[in-house]
Parts: sequence; C-alpha cells; structure tokens
Amino acid sequence: MTKRKSSSILIFIFLLVVLAVYLSPLVLMVFGSFKSYSEIMSNVLSVPQSFSMKNFEGVFTSMNYPKSFLNTLIVTVIGVVGIVIISSMAGYKLSRVKTRYSYILFLFCIMPMMIPFQSFMITLVKIARQMGLIGNLYGLGIIYWGLGAPLSIFLYHGFVKSIPRELEECAMLDGCSPLRMFVSIIFPMLKPVTASVIVVNAMWIWNDFLLPLLIIGSSESSKTLQLAAYGFMGQYKMEWQNIMAGAILIIIPALIIYFIFQKNIVKGMVAGAVKG
Repeated sequence: MTKRKSSSILIFIFLLVVLAVYLSPLVLMVFGSFKSYSEIMSNVLSVPQSFSMKNFEGVFTSMNYPKSFLNTLIVTVIGVVGIVIISSMAGYKLSRVKTRYSYILFLFCIMPMMIPFQSFMITLVKIARQMGLIGNLYGLGIIYWGLGAPLSIFLYHGFVKSIPRELEECAMLDGCSPLRMFVSIIFPMLKPVTASVIVVNAMWIWNDFLLPLLIIGSSESSKTLQLAAYGFMGQYKMEWQNIMAGAILIIIPALIIYFIFQKNIVKGMVAGAVKG
C-alpha cells in the first residue's frame, strides 16, 4: 500500500507540473492584458503593478468589438449549421447504404482531413473569387461547409451504426418518406454526436484566422474578431498589451460554449469512435 500511495503521489505531482506548463502561457497572457507596454517590455513574467481595465476599454473600442463579434457570430452560425445539415445526412446515408462503391465514397469524403489546408488554399481562393464568395461573411461561412464536413461525416458515420435499423423499417411501413424519417426519427437520436460536431466546429471557426484573412482581407465592415485583433500587430511595433487583452475578449465566448457542452463533446466523440 505504501508503494502504491507513493507512486500515486509522484503521478499527481507530475500531472501538476504538466498542468502548470500548459497553463503558464494563459496566465502570462492574463497578466499581460493588465500591464502597460513598458511593463511587458521590462519584465514579462512579473505581476501587474495595478489591475486596471484600461487596456480592455481601449481594445473594445479599437476592435469595434460589438460589430466584429456579430460578424464572427454570423460566420460561425452559417458554417456550423451548414456542416451539421450536410454531414448528418451524408454520414447517415453512407452508413446505411452498403454497395460496392459506398465505402470508397466514404473514404473519398473523409480523405480531405489528411490534406493540409496550406497545400490548396491558393486554389480555394481562386475558385471562391470566381464564385463571388470573396469579401463577404456569407461566402466565408459557406466555404467552411466543405472544410468542416470530412471530420463531421466521419463522426456521424460511426454513430449512426448504433441506431437500430428496425426503427427505419417501421417508419417506412407506416408510410414515412425518407426525408421525414431522417428529420423526425434519426436526427433527434444523433443529439450526442451533433453536440460534439457543433462545439468542435464552432470553436474552430470562431478562432480561425487564416481563412478569414484570405477571404475577407482588409474589409472593415466584415472583419471578424481575429482580423480586428490582427490590427494591433504592426511592422515596427507590436502592441502586446492590446494583443493580449484582445485575445482574452476573443477566448471568453469560446470558453463559455465549451464549458456548457463539454460533457456532450466527450460523449459524442467516444460514441462515434467506439461504435464506428
């Protein structure tokens, strides 16, 4: 028992050290958001001399936070709703239909997960320009449908296998159409994995910087929070106090969403992996 207790204590200490290493950048960012530029430059590890909200007030105005927040929310909602609709229907159909080519089609749908975004982003921008998706929030949200669908289809495909086929057979005997059956019977049963898909994609889209930079660019009226915060990074000077305060304002909504749905994230991920 003594050996077990000592080993448990060592593991606990090790985990505490790992936790401290992972949390240290976040702690430094929080401290830095309350410091002045001179304080950060003199000693980045020190505690702020005073916990003033001056940086947050300036950043809130400079970023035009309400407008940027609304833009980010619009893009996130459009992207997530489209991903859920497309992926749930595709994952369900690919899981249920068993033909010679269905598995090949499934692999084709999830294969983009293994392709780095940087390898096709120039081609993507050219196609988006030809389709009139450049420079507006709705075009950006639509582009996320294709980028977020592969992982979501993979999750739905695995989870659907846990739903008994007898439910569908009974619905078909009662004269239910395939679309109505999916909307009324199948989709409500996909709630755990749908929660995972919503949260994972919402946090990804909310925090994404590169794609909005490519699609929205310097459009002031359509800037997302990430692009607005990017304005504090100049060629000759980095406004570190404003960058850190802006990062805190961007992270808070995403953390709230995560803590609300964290149980559903784990449940949906595990169910989709084990039953797939």
